[in-house]
Parts: sequence; C-alpha cells; structure tokens
Amino acid sequence: MNLEQFPEHIRSLIIPEPKGDLFYKCLGCDAEYGIEDLLYVCPACNQVLLIHDRCRQDLKKIDGKTWQQVFDYRKMLKIPALKGIYRYHEFIGPSIPLESIIYLGEGHTPMVEANDRLQQKTGIKFFYKNDGQNPSASFKDRGMASALSAVKYLVDRNLVSDVIAVCASTGDTSAAAALYASYLGETIKSAVLLPHKKVTPAQLAQPLGSGAKVFEIPGVFDDCMKVVEHLSSQYPVVLLNSKNAWRILGQESFSYEIAQDFDWDMTDKVVFLPIGNAGNISAVMNGFLKFYHAGIIQTLPKIVGVQSQHADPVYQYYQETDPGKRQFMPKDVQPSVAQAAMIGNPVSMPRVIKIAQEYDRISGQPTVFVVQVSEQDIMDWTITANKNGHITCTQGGECLAGLVAARHQGIVSAEETAVLDATAHAIKFSGFQDMYFQNQIPKGYHIDPDPGFINLPERVAPEDPALVPSQDKRLDNADFSRFVNEVSTKIANLLDLTANQ
Repeated sequence: MNLEQFPEHIRSLIIPEPKGDLFYKCLGCDAEYGIEDLLYVCPACNQVLLIHDRCRQDLKKIDGKTWQQVFDYRKMLKIPALKGIYRYHEFIGPSIPLESIIYLGEGHTPMVEANDRLQQKTGIKFFYKNDGQNPSASFKDRGMASALSAVKYLVDRNLVSDVIAVCASTGDTSAAAALYASYLGETIKSAVLLPHKKVTPAQLAQPLGSGAKVFEIPGVFDDCMKVVEHLSSQYPVVLLNSKNAWRILGQESFSYEIAQDFDWDMTDKVVFLPIGNAGNISAVMNGFLKFYHAGIIQTLPKIVGVQSQHADPVYQYYQETDPGKRQFMPKDVQPSVAQAAMIGNPVSMPRVIKIAQEYDRISGQPTVFVVQVSEQDIMDWTITANKNGHITCTQGGECLAGLVAARHQGIVSAEETAVLDATAHAIKFSGFQDMYFQNQIPKGYHIDPDPGFINLPERVAPEDPALVPSQDKRLDNADFSRFVNEVSTKIANLLDLTANQ
C-alpha cells in the first residue's frame, strides 16, 4: 500500500529507522554490557541477562493510540522485514536495520476460538493461539528470527564472522535454529545437541533436513544444556537456547499479537503457557509490561504457567506462599508427553522470578499463577482438543488441562476469556497419540488410555482376494465394479447408512 494513503500523522512512523541504545543487563548484579559482544550470561556473576534500551522512554513520546494505529497500518505493508515479529520493531529490536532482519514467515499465527462444545466442557470462553503454524512448526521461530537477525546484524557490520551456532533441544529449538541458520547459508553453521531417544522422529528429521550437525547425548535435556553452556563459555560459538536474551525479545511478539488481535483491550483476559525452559513465559510477561508502560494496553492480563507433575520445579517454587522463603530447587524429571516442556532446571527461572514480581507489583494484585496437571489430563485434553477442530500438540493439551485446573481452583472465572498457547504442530507429537490409541504408552508416563478416546482404522476389503486391486495388478472393468460395490456396501453398513430411494 502506498504510504501517501496512510493517515498523515503516522506516515513518518510506519517504516522504522534503526534507533535506540540496546544493552545487556544482568539480573543478578545489574552489570551492563554492549550488544556487540556475544554474551549469554554475566561475565561477572554468571547470571542470565535481559536486553534493555536506554532510549525506552522515547517510546512514551508517542501516545498509546498512535502506536495502535501504527501497528494496525503496518499490517498493510509488503516489506518482508515488517511482515513478521518485527511489525513491533521498536519494542523488539529497534537498533536492527530492516536489511538485517530475517523473515521466513514467522509470527501472526491464528487465534482460533474453541467451539461451543469445548467451551461448555471447560466453562469458559477460550482461544488457541496456534504457534504450530510458524515455519518450523513451533513457537521457537519467534525467538530464532530475533536471535539470527541480531547475528546477521553483527555479521553485516563485520563484528563477527565464521559463526557456529549451538543449542540444546528437546526438538523444537533445534528445528528452528537449523532452519534459520540454513537460510543464511555459509554465513552461519549450526550444531544441535539432543537427548538420545527423547526427541520425536519428526523433530529429529527437521535439523537433519536443514543440514545441521546433530549430536545425540545420553541423558535428558538438562544434561544437553550443561554441555552447550560449557561450549559457549569455552569457545566462540553463538548459543541459541533461551539463555540468549535475543530469543526472549523475539518471543515477546506473542503477547503483542494477542493484544492486537483483541483490539488492544486486555480486560478480563488470561494467557496460559507451558513453562518448559521458562523463556516463553518470561517473554510474554515482559511483552505485556512493555505495552502497558507505553500506554498501548491499559490492563495487564493474567498469566498462568502450566507444568506437568513429571516436570514441575516452577510450580514447586511457588507453592511457598511467603516470597522471602522461596528457594528454587531443580528437579529430576520423569517421562512426559509434553516433551518440549520436560525440563527440570529451566535456565530462565531468574527471569521468571524478576519479571513476575514486577508484573504483580504493577497489577496491584497477584496476576501470575502456576498450576500443576497430570500426564493423564495432558493426554486426554490434547485428544479432546483435536477432536474438536484444533491441531494442538501435547504442550497445547497441557495448557488446556491447566485451564481446567485453574477453573477448578478459582484462578480464572467464567467471565474471563483465555488464550492457550499451542506451541507446536500436532503432527510433531502424533507418536504419543498413536501409542495412546494402541494402548502402548510406557508405564513411566502413568497414563491409562480411555477407551472412549481410542480411534483406530478399520480395514475394509472384498471377501475374494482376487478382487483386491494393487499397483502391480489392476482389475478389469467388471472386477473393479464388483470391488467398488462390495467395499461401498460394507462401509455403508458400518456407517449405518440407508440407500437412496
């Protein structure tokens, strides 16, 4: 769309120029560092970092209503760099020039309202935000678009070269990292560490297909993460896990999109997120805070993190009601169908604690909650969602189970509207559905399939083997007609159909 057709008072704001003064700030000792360095933890105290903008007060020079118009009109642009998460350029990476931004189609995933039957089952109006429709089929693309755009910015300025990017993953991070790195060609190479036999075949295939070096490590994700942390501290590599503060910036776009999809009205809204490595819940809270401080939204929505009983260190931390007595204790995880959230020592836990404190303080009341759900409920609600028109992964099922738990606990009410994060495409985790339907889920998951949910194919074939067609043996017209009639009759009987009169 031609800029001359935009309202005159926002034309100069529609296409952003690089600005701002970004820096890393340590959550432990408050030390500050320039973004020109490849940093993931504070060199002084080894705590995680967040990225801040010394010019953030400049955002308030533009009133909230004007920002709303800017973002609404940017929808009409055909500039690739502004089509994805960088529609919110000033709030994600204001110093990144448009030519350094990578866009592979990430962001602006659909919010799909649950049907009447599913809303009646849960007793609340809710939507799934389907982040499985990102390019690598998971929400990780949001953070990866930000992290790899930051790397490209450094490469474009000749500040780094011959980049090797590494990450530990339960599947989705590796797929996203490998995809975005491969887009940059020879500029950057990727290596991913996966826990041996703890990743679905679909997720393993993705980084291999994108050309990444894939290393399978004994143990679980937390063990892979320790190896990656050691590599990033000893060698000049780019760490692409959510310990990377640029990842957090990109994942903030999830909250910006929700606000825009609700026409900027977050009154009586609740957002449910699986916690996993805790980067996503940190980012979503931080995103809503930024929009609130800029006057773009007037209310902070409730945030509800969800964890399985088999991987619930954040839930256990918040079980202590006295903040002064809380102590975070990593947990040895048990098998979980919400495999991407099966993390016992989330690296972003310091971010959760810090940001949640500010979130509750600004809200003036408890607004951040964590609920625990069973593996049985995760699997049953995943299947229930998908039988009602959704394509949610097991992490999305975890969120739906969390919504039901939060309703029972009085954390949310029937008057509120919830948004559930379906973090990946259902196909990535369809193996768990197959095991459920075939009653083959290993005992360690503590899941007993409900016969009412089981759905298996029925083979329908003619009684006479001579009437069975194949690629090698095609039937003549008479036999093929008999095949069609016999199979059709059997299917009609199974469906209890009555022939047309």
